[in-house]
Amino acid sequence: MRLMVGLGNPGAKYSGNRHNIGFMAVDRIAADHGFAPWRSKFQGSVSEGRLGSERVILLKPETFMNLSGQSVGEAMRFYKLEPTDVTVFHDELDLAPGKCRVKEGGGHAGHNGLRSLHQHIGEAYQRVRLGIGHPGHKDRVAPYVLSDFAKSDQDWLDDLLRGISDGAVALASGDAARFANAVALRTAPPRSSKTPAPSDPDGKAPVAEETAPDGDVRSPLQRLLDRFR
Repeated sequence: MRLMVGLGNPGAKYSGNRHNIGFMAVDRIAADHGFAPWRSKFQGSVSEGRLGSERVILLKPETFMNLSGQSVGEAMRFYKLEPTDVTVFHDELDLAPGKCRVKEGGGHAGHNGLRSLHQHIGEAYQRVRLGIGHPGHKDRVAPYVLSDFAKSDQDWLDDLLRGISDGAVALASGDAARFANAVALRTAPPRSSKTPAPSDPDGKAPVAEETAPDGDVRSPLQRLLDRFR
């Protein structure tokens, strides 16, 4: 069994906040993978389902961010889980918007939700760090994380949440690399053959190949030289 926790603050007032991206992640997993309706339990909201062969409990603590560990600890005790059975989705100031990194254990880096988790369950849980960017100065952090995502953020945010949902089965099975790849395919998809090539190192734009009416893609010079061979 796996316990997947999204961090955030309860209530409509906070639902669109950057600080609530963890809630958004587990909401997307629940919706896309046919989880049961959310219900109140463990001082939070809980939804149960399966990701592949793994039974998964999704949890959104409703104790407010600073007391998230209370809810998570209660759920862990009920299901007799260890910290290594827990995955936590949370906002990360030190990652660029749309970036996603998986981390095992470590410090809380001043994140109040993680600080509470450390106090209640220790630090050996898995984290999925979801980049929201930094406002530039520590005095602006609180209003920044408690503000809604801008309209200009919606495209990358949707791509990120889709990628998380795509990779959720891999994450539940313990394959963090395959999960990261699923996210990357949404947030940084491979360039198609129609995508313009990057500039040359000297800064000049690349010269497109010239195509003759008969479909010959050789350059004019190459066609001329080939006539005398």
